[in-house]
Amino acid sequence: MGLSVIPVTDKAELERFIRVPMRLNASDPKWIAPLMFERREALSPKHNPFFAHAEHQFWLAVRDGRDVGRISAQIDHLARTEAEAPAGYFGMIAGEDDPAVFQALLATAEDWLRQRGRARAIGPFNLSINEEVGLLIDGFETPPMLMMGHDRPYAARRIEEQGYAKLKDLYAYYSGIPTFTAGVEARLKRPPAPGLVLRPINMKDFDGEVRTLVEIWNDAWEQNWGFAPITEAETRHLGESLKLLLHPRLIWFIEIDGEAAGFGALLPNLNDAIFDLGGKLAPFGWAKLLWRLKVRGVKRGRVPLMGVKRKFAREARGAFAPFLILEAFRREAPRIGITQAEYSWILEDNLPMRHILESFGAKIYKTYRIYGKALSGAAAPAASETDPGLTL
Repeated sequence: MGLSVIPVTDKAELERFIRVPMRLNASDPKWIAPLMFERREALSPKHNPFFAHAEHQFWLAVRDGRDVGRISAQIDHLARTEAEAPAGYFGMIAGEDDPAVFQALLATAEDWLRQRGRARAIGPFNLSINEEVGLLIDGFETPPMLMMGHDRPYAARRIEEQGYAKLKDLYAYYSGIPTFTAGVEARLKRPPAPGLVLRPINMKDFDGEVRTLVEIWNDAWEQNWGFAPITEAETRHLGESLKLLLHPRLIWFIEIDGEAAGFGALLPNLNDAIFDLGGKLAPFGWAKLLWRLKVRGVKRGRVPLMGVKRKFAREARGAFAPFLILEAFRREAPRIGITQAEYSWILEDNLPMRHILESFGAKIYKTYRIYGKALSGAAAPAASETDPGLTL
């Protein structure tokens, strides 16, 4: 029957699509199968608000009746892109170590994007820049954290063979309990600057806190490379899907002169609680998950978000805000058993945040790469200059 690429058109094919990486990574001891019910919702236009402002298509690569790869293509109509060379995105890519599989998958996604007026293909985005981003190119020896990818070492080579080149690298930093410099420690012991307030999330006003978070997020990240604003519906959906992990002493807001100015979140690493469940919660998975999260606890967490509004990041109080949030993590996380954390992801040219992380001993332990390729003879995509603020 040979190799063919077929579009995903029904629930049965979507189930196959979700399961492709599980088979491909079955022999990798560092792979952690995602929860199947979460993947079904994340890839469902009925449940994921991302699809309200995006076009998409999923495909399966099939050889002799066997699924050997998968890919997605999507156009996010909220994402910032160049008018003269508009970009589309590929993602969810996985395949057997065979150049023909990757060629067929990427060519199919490129054709779909080209037909919709896109002049560049960028990825992998799973599905947007506000979700799981980049292909793992370094750090294969450790398992992935919550909402971070894990790829086979050959995948980068296979993608590059199809004409893709690096646009940006993203770093994941790792550390134990932060130890700040003497100067930062001394300042943390002094009373906060006038008008500067650090407060935990108010879970009783969850919807209001979501609106505040969206306001900070879209302001703080607006000038970063690849920016796409996140909607209130997307943030609420993400919060609801992670509610089991949300701890009121691990999500903090900064207020300056009464205005919401920044925030940071530390989430217990769900992957440390589901590593042996094979993606299933029945029949005993729920009991194991709840016991591991709520009774035994997990020792590792991930800081997926930390940012300060741009107008405050340029003044002394705003510039010090990330240290106040990190100090709150340092104080509160050990009380629930978390003593190690990943800080991810960080754009390679986001020097302000990299300097903050490195100042307390965090080190890069994983690198993820975003690739780009010109379509239909358009000018080669270039990684634009960024003006990174205090964002993670």
